[in-house]
Amino acid sequence: MKFKRIFTIVLDSVGVGELPDAAAYNDLGADTLGHIADSVNGLNLPHLASLGLGNLHSTQGVDPVSKPLANYGKLAEASLGKDTMTGHWEMMGLLIDEPFITFTDTGFPDELINELKERTGFGVIGNKSASGTEIIDEFGEQHMKTNEMIVYTSADSVLQIAAHEETFGLDNLIKACEIAREIMMKPEWKVGRIIARPFIGSKVGEFKRTSNRKDYALKPFEPTVLDTLKENGLDVIAIGKIVDIFDGEGITSYQKTKSNVDGMEKTIEIVKNKDFTGLCFVNLVDFDALWGHRRNPQGYAQELEVFDKQLGELLPHLKEDDLLILTSDHGNDPTHHGTDHTREYIFQIVYSPSLQGNQLLDVATTFASIGATIADNFGVDLPKHGRSYLKDYQ
Repeated sequence: MKFKRIFTIVLDSVGVGELPDAAAYNDLGADTLGHIADSVNGLNLPHLASLGLGNLHSTQGVDPVSKPLANYGKLAEASLGKDTMTGHWEMMGLLIDEPFITFTDTGFPDELINELKERTGFGVIGNKSASGTEIIDEFGEQHMKTNEMIVYTSADSVLQIAAHEETFGLDNLIKACEIAREIMMKPEWKVGRIIARPFIGSKVGEFKRTSNRKDYALKPFEPTVLDTLKENGLDVIAIGKIVDIFDGEGITSYQKTKSNVDGMEKTIEIVKNKDFTGLCFVNLVDFDALWGHRRNPQGYAQELEVFDKQLGELLPHLKEDDLLILTSDHGNDPTHHGTDHTREYIFQIVYSPSLQGNQLLDVATTFASIGATIADNFGVDLPKHGRSYLKDYQ
C-alpha cells in the first residue's frame, strides 16, 4: 500500500470534450468545460490550473502551467449510456453493455401509472419528460389542491415523484417512491433510479425543492471495487449521493449533503481530522442538477469557481500518504441542445504531496481505471475492467 487515504471527488457532469462515438448520442461538438469557459469569457480556477487542468484541456482563462503539481489525463467511457449510475458504476469496475431503460419520449405506460395510483392511493399528474423545476411550477398548485403526485422523467433512466413536503408530507412521498421501486423491478419497467423530489412554497414562482431528496437505485449487478475494499476491512466513506448510486453496497459510512459547498466542507473536515485507511468517495451533484440540466453556463461557471476556492482550502491539509483523485462521470454541456447529459471524456487529476506530478497520463478506454488504481493501491483484487495507473504516478 502506497497511500493510506484516497479521496476521489467527482465533479458531476464536468466533461472535457466529445467522445469518438458522440454522434451516436446526438452529442457532436459537446464540451462542457470548454463551452462554459467561453460563455463567461474565461474561468478563474487557479488551484485547478496549478494541478494541470489547463494542460489537460483548452479552457479559456485557465492557462497551461510549466510544471503542473498533479498527474493528469482523460478517460473514455466504455459502457453504453451517459448517465450518473453508468459513469459511477463503470468507475468502480462495472461496465454497462445494455443501456438502462428510459421513457423520455413516451412517458410511463398507463398500466404502470394505474398500478402506482392503486397501490399508493394517490392520483398522478404530469407523466412526461421535463425539467424538475419547470414541472413543479406547471403542476405545483394543482398538486397542493388535489394531492395528486407529480410524476415525471428525463433523458436519464429515472422516475421522479415531486410532492409538497408540508401539504402532501415527506413520509407519504417516501412511501410512494418505495412502492414505485417495487413496481418498476419488472424487466420492461426497470429504470435505474426512483427519486423522491420534495418541494416547499405556496404558489408558482415560490416553489423550491428541498434537500430531502431520496434516491432508490438498482443494486449493482456484480460486486464493485467498493465491495472489495469493504470485504478486506478497509473504510469506504461516501459523501453526497454516492450511497444512493450504489444503493448502499460497499459503503461503510456515509454523509448526505445539501449542496456542493456542504459536500466540500464535509470532505475538508475528513481530510483534516479523520484517521482512516481506505477510500473517501465524494459526489458534487450541483454542477449537473442546478446548472447543466437547466442550461445555465453562468451559474455553472460560478459553481466551478466556488469549488476551486474550496479546493484551495483542502490541498494544504493532504498528507504525504494521501492521494487525491479529481474526476467527473459524464458531460452536461449547458450550451448544447436539449437538457440531457452529453457523451464526453471525463478528466482525472491525481495529486499527492509525495508525487512528482507534471505527467500526462495515457487516455484509458474505460473509467474503470480509477477503480483499478484504488484497488491496486490497497492490494485487493482488481476489477475485471480497467488498468491501474499506480505505477505511472511513481
